[in-house]
Amino acid sequence: MPKLKTHRGAAKRFKLTGSGKVRRHHAYASHIMTTKTTKRKRNLRKSSILDKRDEKEIKRLIPYL
Repeated sequence: MPKLKTHRGAAKRFKLTGSGKVRRHHAYASHIMTTKTTKRKRNLRKSSILDKRDEKEIKRLIPYL
């Protein structure tokens, strides 16, 4: 079977945890931050785990990470 190419866009956005879950960063954290509360901005800094429904698709894009 041939080697699979990694989707470079996905590789920059997602990382795998030690247990095999997919980690992602929050959206809405790049600009127009003045209207957002401090609490909201603080929570946007943290990464979160990708939902189980989307995990299979992303793992197919990043086979070797």
